[in-house]
Amino acid sequence: MNDKPASPDLPYDPVEGQGERHPVRRGRDTARDVAAAVCALQALSLVGFVVFYLVELVQGAGDDPTRVVMSALLILVFAVGIGALARGWWRGASWPNTPTIVWNLLLLPVAWSLFQADRLVVALLVGVVAVVGIVAAVRADTTEPTQA
Repeated sequence: MNDKPASPDLPYDPVEGQGERHPVRRGRDTARDVAAAVCALQALSLVGFVVFYLVELVQGAGDDPTRVVMSALLILVFAVGIGALARGWWRGASWPNTPTIVWNLLLLPVAWSLFQADRLVVALLVGVVAVVGIVAAVRADTTEPTQA
């Protein structure tokens, strides 16, 4: 007897008479896919910054190695967290909604600071990706699927 669903994030529906449980699947949601893609892009970008920091450390460009390593570790923690959001979106979970919105709202002041520092292209990129992430998370279907 298989009591575990194929995915822990999906509810399951017992099939009468067989004692087995099958996951209830929902159709693909474009907003959910966009939210997942935005989170994955952000996580990969942060991993890129970690690599950049470590390369700078190896080349001796950092003035304080401890600060560089700690910054890289902190960025890596965020990358893992946002990667978990992307994975949650792909798997159909409803929990990534609020953290995705909060994270992207926090990126808006970053974009504004970059704009004020005359980093227009980077500011526009960060701002647009954050707004797309917010809109996708708000529009994503996070209701639990009904069982037939």
